[in-house]
Amino acid sequence: MMGHKMKLLKTAAAAAISMALLSGCNDDTTIINPVEPTPDTTNVRFSTYNLSFDRSTFEELVTEMQITAPEQEVLMQGWFDETLTDAELKVAEKVIQIRNVAAIIQTERPAVLMMGEFNNDGTAENQDAIKGFRLNYLAVPQNGLGTTSDEKKMLKPIQFAYAENFSTNTGLLSDFDLDRDGKVALPGDAWGFGFYHGQYAFGLLSQYPIDTDNIRTFQNFKWKDMPGEVNPTITNCDDEKNPIPDGMKCGDEWYSVEAWAEKPLSSKNHVDAPILIPTANGEKVVHLLLSHPTPPVFDTVTENNKLLNRAEIDFWNDYVADEDYIYDDAGKKGGLGLDASFVVMGDLNADPENGDGFLDAIQDLMNHNRVNTLATDGVYTPSSFGSTECYALGFCKENTFPERVTSTFGLRVDHAIPSNDLNIIDSGVFWPATFEEGHMLMNDKRVGKWGNGKDISSDHRLVWIEAEL
Repeated sequence: MMGHKMKLLKTAAAAAISMALLSGCNDDTTIINPVEPTPDTTNVRFSTYNLSFDRSTFEELVTEMQITAPEQEVLMQGWFDETLTDAELKVAEKVIQIRNVAAIIQTERPAVLMMGEFNNDGTAENQDAIKGFRLNYLAVPQNGLGTTSDEKKMLKPIQFAYAENFSTNTGLLSDFDLDRDGKVALPGDAWGFGFYHGQYAFGLLSQYPIDTDNIRTFQNFKWKDMPGEVNPTITNCDDEKNPIPDGMKCGDEWYSVEAWAEKPLSSKNHVDAPILIPTANGEKVVHLLLSHPTPPVFDTVTENNKLLNRAEIDFWNDYVADEDYIYDDAGKKGGLGLDASFVVMGDLNADPENGDGFLDAIQDLMNHNRVNTLATDGVYTPSSFGSTECYALGFCKENTFPERVTSTFGLRVDHAIPSNDLNIIDSGVFWPATFEEGHMLMNDKRVGKWGNGKDISSDHRLVWIEAEL
């Protein structure tokens, strides 16, 4: 387990309608760039948010993102008046979710945003969904009290001059029977779990230039090429609920020799995206290290997912240490230079103190000698009143540090982990308690099946840190 815990905690801020209607913005619509940062800009807010935009098809997300603001208003008026058909209500509830997510982003106003579970076309070539989100939701004033609130507090729109989508292994069908069910088919035989290529992908929004020429991706880095990693073996040998597949036995290697030779480490992608920040002392480069490791659950007869989650996080431990075994998709060897600034960002599906996964990798990352531990286990550890209240009311499961939880399932899995040369001056988790403004962005029993989680916005919370450069 982790060593001595700092007890000083930062005080948390009180805080189908017709297809005609589903038409949206044109491909030639121009997104207005925000005001460029001035040379004396010093404070930069880095944020990660699993948006829960994991739709059943990419086209579905594109359609929702292209609903214009006036069309959204028609839907919302019908929602308030309770005059929508069942088909219209389904679309309206998706609009409510997207609007609330946009309102949360407009409230916290990050300069850099890692967006988890923002589906794409698999190869990140089609920009329609991310463009629609920027134009029809983020660039439109949202109600900071909640889209479904009768009261209004309209927020200032937020715009990002720069955006990137990234290709993903989720839903990318392999040539192998990875799940050992006797056939090769989605989702179980994709390199990363997904019902179609592009599901559960992630994207990036930035108000600072992204150095696209120097982005490094590691989608094809092989799991076998990480030192110490081996083909998972069958270890759960006497479980009636999880029988060993025919033709296999206890202790067997799970993947065939051929599949193990090709198995990527990254369940989605690992990305190093440098951004260029003008400061009083010249241009500052910060490397955004983006990933969304597989959750360490759903294992049957092996510890496959637990092992992969740990390895995906360990990759960043080795990358910031500039280990020479690493290679990127362009063939470049080595990790990140030891003098480089970075922020590891994403839903890492790992809580350093709790949960079902192996804890050593996330603990090592949060206590790495290149990490500013004030932001991972110190005074600037992101926290909220909402998570503490969720625990106190019995809605979130027990956690060692309930004020640090970032998900409705009671774990701290969403992280923004800065390098030790970045001076962190503030942080937070956007999770308003019942007594704080914006609680309806998280809870409204009238919406969807449960009125919380993905129904109303997300089952994850936006996490941010602020650096003074």
